[in-house]
Amino acid sequence: MTREELKSELLLIYPTLTEEEGGEWLNLFVDSKDWHALAFELKRNALFRFDYLFCLTCIDWKTHLTMVYHLSSTEFRHTMVIKSKLDRNVPVIDSVVDIWKTADFHEREVFELFGVHFTDHPDLRKLILPDDWVGFPLRKDYEDPVNMIKL
Repeated sequence: MTREELKSELLLIYPTLTEEEGGEWLNLFVDSKDWHALAFELKRNALFRFDYLFCLTCIDWKTHLTMVYHLSSTEFRHTMVIKSKLDRNVPVIDSVVDIWKTADFHEREVFELFGVHFTDHPDLRKLILPDDWVGFPLRKDYEDPVNMIKL
């Protein structure tokens, strides 16, 4: 399936998706409240079969956070990126651990370093930092007077 065919098929199911132009792969934005249903459809639908979540990260834009999910289909060999804009003050999105097991540690890492809460994650706790760590080190407003390098 070409990039345009993939986009057309997805827009038939989720007409509220918007495309971000440019990039090697199809980049689509989804509202965070629709993310879990879309993720389920992307994996289970015979047209898509996105069975491999190979990257999950977050971007801090100072005004908001953006979740970024890179997906591939090992059957059809197509790849796409799904993004979702989150409120920086209360960043919440549904977990997709029940869909892609690889999301487990990725979501825990984003929770720990950016402060994003993943609803229904089975074990949302810190992965790297000590339990008493305060703040989110990968946010642009994070300040650590001991270890911080000012840019």
